[in-house]
Amino acid sequence: MKNSIGTSVILTLAGESHGEMICAVLDGLAPGIPVSEEAIAARLSLRRPSGATDTARREPDRFSIVSGVFQGCTTGAPVCILIPNENVRSADYERTRTLARPSHADYVARVRYGGFEDWRGGGHFSGRITAGIVAAGAIAAQALKRKGITVGTHILACAGVRDAAFDDLDPCVLQEQIEAVSAMDFPVLTDCRAGMEARILEAKADGDSVGGIVQTAVCGLPAGVGEPWFSSLEGVIANAVLSIGGIKGIEFGAGFGLAGMRGSEANDAFFVQDGEVRTRTNRNGGINGGISNGMPLIFNSVVKPTPSISKPQETIDLDSLEPATLQVAGRHDPAIVRRVCVVVSSLVAIVLCDQLSLRFGTDYLK
Repeated sequence: MKNSIGTSVILTLAGESHGEMICAVLDGLAPGIPVSEEAIAARLSLRRPSGATDTARREPDRFSIVSGVFQGCTTGAPVCILIPNENVRSADYERTRTLARPSHADYVARVRYGGFEDWRGGGHFSGRITAGIVAAGAIAAQALKRKGITVGTHILACAGVRDAAFDDLDPCVLQEQIEAVSAMDFPVLTDCRAGMEARILEAKADGDSVGGIVQTAVCGLPAGVGEPWFSSLEGVIANAVLSIGGIKGIEFGAGFGLAGMRGSEANDAFFVQDGEVRTRTNRNGGINGGISNGMPLIFNSVVKPTPSISKPQETIDLDSLEPATLQVAGRHDPAIVRRVCVVVSSLVAIVLCDQLSLRFGTDYLK
């Protein structure tokens, strides 16, 4: 398995859904970066299930930083964070352990790992592993904030209900929006929460699930970060975000909407304001030629409906290869769009720490 991402600042994940604990190692951070355990706990609380629209599996996410932090600051050694699994019910999966859950990794895991994979609750493929991303990302976000860079994600759409989009031109307004959604357990910019929750609960009552779109913004990122071609800023962000289970698409700026525009509409005209180079529009999402241009970085991610549903589904038995019918048991989210927001922001914060360290050196984040 490839469980690490990054070149200078590297995140490595370990653990399984029903294993003893989740582990995240963040290596390459400069020494002297303040680490607030309260901030880590706050970020983990945003990922944690909390209501009827989430899974009934409730984990306290008690964590321990066992290396890399001393007297409240990073030491320069790898930061290792451990998060115990304290609320597992493996018996929920015993009865159907040989049945391939549609749109899950069960079949491909069996093929790739020859039956030695941990199948309980999805094992290493489970969304439970994202707790490690959020804990490590909280440290990365603290480092970025000290450099005036903030990252936030909100629910742009869920089950046909839409929120307003981030302001992609005014940094002051965007900064306020990022701070607002980053403190919300249901991050939206307008009063659309009730409508979204109603659609989620309708699907849940029908034994089904829904998906949506989440929108991420980065404010304060300087121009000149990234590389052309195979290490473009879009490329490394997309690589990270598409690694999150359930995310099946990504678009930067106007994204697929650019296909219907003429060049005169799609191009972002440059001008100078208060001595800073800016663009009149931000159709390209703050990136030109794979490198940040100083405008807000904006992208949308498509989140598929949660594949674990209680409706009967056609499948096969992985041992006999005979046809079978599956009705998924266990505790599952009817939608993951709310909980995935902080995961996306956290992973993007880690990627940006890596990119900034490559551009300016690891001491840049001190």
